Amino acid sequence: MAWFINQYLCEDCKLEWEDEWSATCDDDCPHCGSRHMEPYNSIDVTEIVQEHNGTFLVLRMPDDAEDTDDYELIAEFKTREDAEDFVRNGDDESSDEPGPIGSVD
Repeated sequence: MAWFINQYLCEDCKLEWEDEWSATCDDDCPHCGSRHMEPYNSIDVTEIVQEHNGTFLVLRMPDDAEDTDDYELIAEFKTREDAEDFVRNGDDESSDEPGPIGSVD
C-alpha cells in the first residue's frame, strides 16, 4: 500500500500542517475547520530506510496497513547507499541478510 506525508496550507487561516495517509487526499484544516484543502506537496514514504544498531533497514508499508503506519522489515544492508539503491531499484536479491533482525522502534 502506498503511504504519503501530505503537506497542506489552509486557504483561509494560512495554517500549515502535515498528515500521513494512504492517498494524496484533501483534508480539513485542524485550526479553522475549512474543508477540502488539497495538499500542496505529498512525500511518498511507502518504503523508507532506517538505521538500527549499525545496520540499514528497508521498511515497507504493507498492503493491509489501512490507516496506520505499520511498516514491515523487507531487507537489511551494511550501508545506507545499498539500502537506498534497493529502494530505488526494487532489487529483492540485493539484501545482505534475509529476514527480520528484531523489533524496530
